[in-house]
Amino acid sequence: MSEKTKLPTGAEAVATKGWLGAHKWLLLRRLSQAFFLGIFLIGPWFGLWIVKGNLAGSLTLDTLPLTDPLVLLQSIVARHWPEMTAILGALIVLAAYALIGGRVYCSWVCPINPVTDGAHWLHEKLGVQKGWQPKKSTRYWLLAMLLIVSAATGTVAWEFINPITMLQRGLVFGMGFGWTLVLGVFLFDLFVSRRGWCSHLCPVGAFYGLVGSKALLRVSATNRAACDDCMDCFAVCPEMHVITPALRGKTEETPLILSPDCTNCGRCIDVCSVDVFRFTNRFDKAPAPGRDEAARKSPAQQTRAA
Repeated sequence: MSEKTKLPTGAEAVATKGWLGAHKWLLLRRLSQAFFLGIFLIGPWFGLWIVKGNLAGSLTLDTLPLTDPLVLLQSIVARHWPEMTAILGALIVLAAYALIGGRVYCSWVCPINPVTDGAHWLHEKLGVQKGWQPKKSTRYWLLAMLLIVSAATGTVAWEFINPITMLQRGLVFGMGFGWTLVLGVFLFDLFVSRRGWCSHLCPVGAFYGLVGSKALLRVSATNRAACDDCMDCFAVCPEMHVITPALRGKTEETPLILSPDCTNCGRCIDVCSVDVFRFTNRFDKAPAPGRDEAARKSPAQQTRAA
């Protein structure tokens, strides 16, 4: 740790890169989330039907079918064989997220992410205690449970309580009970469990993490030797455990964040004033000296290397 840990999170990055530079990926994520939500809303709101449906299943320009593969899987175990268009739509979505990273869905598409991010921001501002922290495996148990319930009941069980679906339906037809469910997620993250929903419980995140476990898009701590222990990356990361192996690794160890839990949100890139992190691909072999090697260099050598 260093004296810089006493500074507000991201303050040094703002001073070094400017406010926009220190929030670039966050702003792009918000625009992405607004775009994906907006294209489903402009049809019922304004009669401009670019996309019909919702994130569970849609048809774009009356041509391109897209299906949430988790919804399709529930339908199959519930013994409701889907139409070929639904299968094709699910394969398209699976291919996309398997290539770019499954939990990109969580940070760049899911409309619940701004809700939980807002809860975390308020949690920090109010100084609320960390609270109950379920094991990371909990979401995988919940994923298995919803498939079992779907099989037992013959229904797509998750869609009855899915806050993503509830939020989209509510914005079109009026929230009703949907407000209660979304508010429940917000209050859970605010008072019960810090980052509890997305990081510990959501079975959708668990599913997409499995889908993208071998994806190409990765964050790399390529410049980890320059780390000054400000800890800002850990403070903003929704899955902070994924950072340590890459950031603290030795020279012979990969700087790539390979954990399927990583959402590729880019916040670690934003808040790092010394540009330790960057987006790359899983096959990136760029040299990445570890902190151990940097420590062996004299101050003059470190200055020349910089």
